[in-house]
Amino acid sequence: MSDVIEGLGTATEGGLLSRAIEPDSGAKKPHPDQPEKCLNCGTPLTGAYCHACGQQGHVHRTIGAFMHDLLHGALHFEGKLWRTLPLLAFKPGSLTRRYIDGERARFVSPMALFLFTVFLMFAVFQVVGLTAPSGLSNPDLEGTIVTVESRATAQRDAAQEALDALPADADAGTRQAAERQLEDAQGVLDGLEQVQTLDLSEDTDMTLNFTGIGWLDETLVKKWREDPNLMVYKLQANAYKFSWMLIPISIPFVWLLFAWKRRFKGYDHAIFITYSLSFVTLLFVTASLLGQVGVGAPLIVTALALIVPLHMYKQLRGTYSLSRFSAIWRLLVLSMFIWIVVLLFVQMLLVLGAF
Repeated sequence: MSDVIEGLGTATEGGLLSRAIEPDSGAKKPHPDQPEKCLNCGTPLTGAYCHACGQQGHVHRTIGAFMHDLLHGALHFEGKLWRTLPLLAFKPGSLTRRYIDGERARFVSPMALFLFTVFLMFAVFQVVGLTAPSGLSNPDLEGTIVTVESRATAQRDAAQEALDALPADADAGTRQAAERQLEDAQGVLDGLEQVQTLDLSEDTDMTLNFTGIGWLDETLVKKWREDPNLMVYKLQANAYKFSWMLIPISIPFVWLLFAWKRRFKGYDHAIFITYSLSFVTLLFVTASLLGQVGVGAPLIVTALALIVPLHMYKQLRGTYSLSRFSAIWRLLVLSMFIWIVVLLFVQMLLVLGAF
């Protein structure tokens, strides 16, 4: 039950945060009870909003209206959400191009939509139980070696006793089987003896090359040894706190696809990436919910593998007015770039976990 409440709180937090940066569409009629002048700056009102400072003409002072604003801000985007989502799903290129070209009041802005979908995804994951594993423990190498050595010694002794107990006229097959068991057990013991010559203490010089920076890699390995549960929690928390970093990381790679087309700027690529990430995030939310109602994992994985590239293809064509061939080869290159972006993002999360 606590996971459900925490998940709902996360979704509401995302709605309020995205609402804070998402302006109203302005498509409102003046309230019948609004004053003649703006209560904020004193400018005469000609509509539902002040044309000088942007404040709404009618302001309320009731707790009921406050609660309405709370729910409205968390779950609704002035109707723009329902104009944005169908285009995002079925005509992503048209949505992206129209927003870039200036149709801003009609649609939810890419950043507001992205923030909302990220918070929604982690909220749904929390509710359905798709969270980072806990209860991890540090590997007890020395204890494992002792256990394996004890078992191997017992097997060796048993094999030796069985071999000694064979009569002199025992057939060759039986004797060879006993000798093979003895050799196998002795081989395990010989291997353990070599392992025990290594330094398996906490001060070992063996480190993983996460970043290529010696002291940072040593710090990461030390922290993972000390408390793997804390490090997994940090990875999960940082993944959604810094998910927006996927956008600036991705921009240079998309720019490379259009480096010789000067009419496409970095802003175009940023809008393309943000809407694309929003769609993929919503797709993961849908997939996790379908999994909870009994849809098989193979079907879900197959659908994701088909929908994501098809959506990217349509968005590339519509956003940048590409031919089929141009969109296809850019899709293939972009698919490779995505893995690089993901690796860079994971590496960034690992580095953040060191502090």
